[in-house]
Amino acid sequence: MVPDRVGPLAGLLSIERHDEVALVTLRRPEKRNALSIELRQELADAFGTLSDDRGIGCIVLTGAGPAFCSGMDTAQFGGDLEHRRQLVETSTLAFESVGNCRRPIVAAVNGPAIAGGFALALLCDLRIAAPSAVFGYPELPRGIPPSYAAARAVLPATIAQELCLTGRLVKAEEALKLGIVREVVTGEVVARGLELGQRVAALPRRAVLETKRRTLLERRHLWGFLFEDEQQVFRRALLGPDAASSEEDGEAA
Repeated sequence: MVPDRVGPLAGLLSIERHDEVALVTLRRPEKRNALSIELRQELADAFGTLSDDRGIGCIVLTGAGPAFCSGMDTAQFGGDLEHRRQLVETSTLAFESVGNCRRPIVAAVNGPAIAGGFALALLCDLRIAAPSAVFGYPELPRGIPPSYAAARAVLPATIAQELCLTGRLVKAEEALKLGIVREVVTGEVVARGLELGQRVAALPRRAVLETKRRTLLERRHLWGFLFEDEQQVFRRALLGPDAASSEEDGEAA
């Protein structure tokens, strides 16, 4: 069956509809699918739309080329205050759109999912991996605190703490043992992801969506404060004293 294409083929992200499953592909293979401002905006828009699409029963998220996602595009860091505000706002929108999506999400991790890419995979409901997949937070040695919230929402404290405090990378087979992924796929990981997505989409829709609602409720109740704290730290780190001065000027006006 030829899938219906409902997203740009030449853009930074594409959406293909396979019956009631939407395949979302990050398309910056030359940058290992690093999350630029533009890609984060497309990601937020895509998941915001799919979350409300009654014809979609499940979403599969993957990356083009050999990598799933290498995290934030650090080449865009810096710049003036307005640019840094875009960095913060699009980051918040993208990760919240995936994390709060009302449709079940399967991450078909076709290669390295590191830094923000690891957090992105952890925000999905089910994760499967190709043998070439690698997971972890290598940004820690560069002085960037990783997303403990995303790790803790999925993993036991001892594992989340170790990965966040050491920056150690985990290969696919170990990721299976640690519970990061549910399966290491020897064949085509996207095809397997679509198969799993079709299985979820074929189940009674109301019951599936109610189950997803409860998983979101649990994450907000148990870990919402951690996600909120990380957003505030990220905002302060990027906007710095310029943001504080701007807010004070606004209040004085």
